[in-house]
Amino acid sequence: MTSNVSEADETTEAAGAEAAPGASESEADRALGYEQARDELIEVVRRLEAGGTTLEESLALWERGEELAKVCRRWLDGARARLDAALAEDEDADGAGESG
Repeated sequence: MTSNVSEADETTEAAGAEAAPGASESEADRALGYEQARDELIEVVRRLEAGGTTLEESLALWERGEELAKVCRRWLDGARARLDAALAEDEDADGAGESG
């Protein structure tokens, strides 16, 4: 499972705009689906809670977890926007049907 730490090291430099202005999100993070990001985040949290890592590894895991949380948040925000749009369409259709 050391691949997560090496991935975390690589993505630390490519933190999102919230963490470091001007930095861009990595291609790999943009391609992650919600479930993939969530599952990797669960693994990162498990490893952090288990302990036994060096300070440097823990920091890398924490930073990776922050990036994964942003990916999940973006997916959930997008899903919320789609749901809101669908509900608004239904309300518009219902309103148009009642007035005509």
